[in-house]
Amino acid sequence: MVCLGNICRSPLAEGILKSKVDPDQVFVDSAGTGDWHIGQLPDPRSVKIAKEHGLDITDQRGRQFSRADFADYDLIYAMDNSNYKDILSLAGNEEDKNKVQLILNEVFPGDDLDVPDPYTGGESGFKRVYDMLDQATDKILEKLKS
Repeated sequence: MVCLGNICRSPLAEGILKSKVDPDQVFVDSAGTGDWHIGQLPDPRSVKIAKEHGLDITDQRGRQFSRADFADYDLIYAMDNSNYKDILSLAGNEEDKNKVQLILNEVFPGDDLDVPDPYTGGESGFKRVYDMLDQATDKILEKLKS
């Protein structure tokens, strides 16, 4: 799960999907394309909306996406088109590129929609993002089970 700073969208996506999968079968992580929040907790508003849904994401710390992630992960979900392009720019080959997907394409195939960055908005943006990611992770879970 990759967004810009790894404090809003991708920590939520990580926490939501982790709550739905068997941790012995699926490893879920998140990162940001930027380096501004390395080592930091998720945004308090992400922590709050997660907690409202029974999830604790306070064990997460911001980290930056790197080329090594292509070797470590089978699927890489970008939260928006800008981060998608940034991730692809680090890909070493077609196999790496094929691992990268826009997360909302799981719900709206081929529409290439962005999960909006709620960072500069109010708490309602975090609720909207949570709902979008909850839907997308349901679809991911369906794929993993098939």
